[in-house]
Amino acid sequence: MNDLTADRKISKFLPWLGAMAIFMQALDGTILNTSLPTIAKELGKSPLEIQSIIVSYTLTVALLIPLSGWLSDKYGTKKIFQLAIFIFTLGSTFCALATTLPFLVISRVIQAIGGSMMVPVIRLAILYAYPKKELLKVINFITIPGLIGPLLGPSLGGVLVETLSWHWIFLVNIPFGILALWITTFAMPNFKHPVFKFDIKGLLLFSGAITVFTLVMELTSSNVIGLTTILSLLLLAVILGAIYVVYSKKKQHPLIDLKLLNIRTLKIGIIGNLITRLGIGGMPFLIPLLLQVGYGYTATVAGLIMIPAAASNIVAKSFVVPIVSKFGYRNTLIANTILLGLIICMFFFLQSTSPIYYIVPLMILNGFFSSIQFTAMNTLALADLNEDTSSEGNSLLSVTQQLSLTFGISVSALILGFYRQLEFITKGVEVQAFRYSFLTMGVMTVLSTFIFVQLKNADGQQMSRTKVD
Repeated sequence: MNDLTADRKISKFLPWLGAMAIFMQALDGTILNTSLPTIAKELGKSPLEIQSIIVSYTLTVALLIPLSGWLSDKYGTKKIFQLAIFIFTLGSTFCALATTLPFLVISRVIQAIGGSMMVPVIRLAILYAYPKKELLKVINFITIPGLIGPLLGPSLGGVLVETLSWHWIFLVNIPFGILALWITTFAMPNFKHPVFKFDIKGLLLFSGAITVFTLVMELTSSNVIGLTTILSLLLLAVILGAIYVVYSKKKQHPLIDLKLLNIRTLKIGIIGNLITRLGIGGMPFLIPLLLQVGYGYTATVAGLIMIPAAASNIVAKSFVVPIVSKFGYRNTLIANTILLGLIICMFFFLQSTSPIYYIVPLMILNGFFSSIQFTAMNTLALADLNEDTSSEGNSLLSVTQQLSLTFGISVSALILGFYRQLEFITKGVEVQAFRYSFLTMGVMTVLSTFIFVQLKNADGQQMSRTKVD
């Protein structure tokens, strides 16, 4: 493996390149959230039935992340990162040219192929480049500039769809893609590691299980399939998943090595991501819909209302290191998860007549504590990885993050769709379905605290630098 410490120029610019990659993905995601109602209207769909635009992206990213780790180790982090940026930019161009929902979904899949390699590869390069004692600081740094995307995305998306057209929300990725490609020429190291034959069979089994499971949630929320079909598909997903578990234990180098879950901090970080984000992962999807569909705000106004939440998300990043260093991962995650769940529950008390200044404080608090939650969970998962497990562990974390995002959006859409059908709850008022959805998701988040109760006080100590007696 190349020695990055001998190249101070790379060491200086690598975190900034990581921040730009995260920025591109964050901007693409948040600029789309406030644009969904407009896209739905122009494509002749309901705003509550168009989450496939987001889910197709996040699911594709999740399924291809393991391949990104293998490719970067075999061909080098620099080459694969450059390829990722190119495909992501190309996919963005296709999205901008889309005129139908199927065309847009297919273009999002192409875009996701690049996205599946973009952030995981840059993060893997950073894991290889920096000593463990500096990782929390570096990872926290690359996420702060990256959070400018969520700060600009909602309002920029609203302005673009109202003044130009929704196609422009994808065109903004192109100049950033060109700039990122240029920076890689001098800032990205080309780390390589020995690799084994790629596990194609494992990819098919794992992808099949996750795709079928996600498809079930999507079709269920859209009410287009019956109970018998739902149960049959669920059974198929379980069977494929079970086959993969048995297969991976027998194979020497599986697609996703489940033996990595023997690393305590990685296991709890992974499970915490999956379970906790079922409650909080759908908030960025539901809140813009609440503001536009429930309260009737324009896309521009909804985007402007989202800015304080994104700003609090950025501010919170500066508190993560001192909080975790003082209290440790266990205490931080237990307390923060409970607080976050209670904040989400508070959205239940919003009424259709609630003024805007009731909504903004809740969004600010949700953004602040969500930021702490995500950073703490992710760095905990990386805390005890070494050079031999960094690549596979990083891929597993990245897969989990994307799957949790996919499931979070699908589950929130499913919950919202369920409450919208209950006339005795909604009584013809759209906001009512959102209120009960938030309450359900808040309770789910509080219950997920049980995952972090299983942590020990010393878990993650090497990264948090917490002193444990």
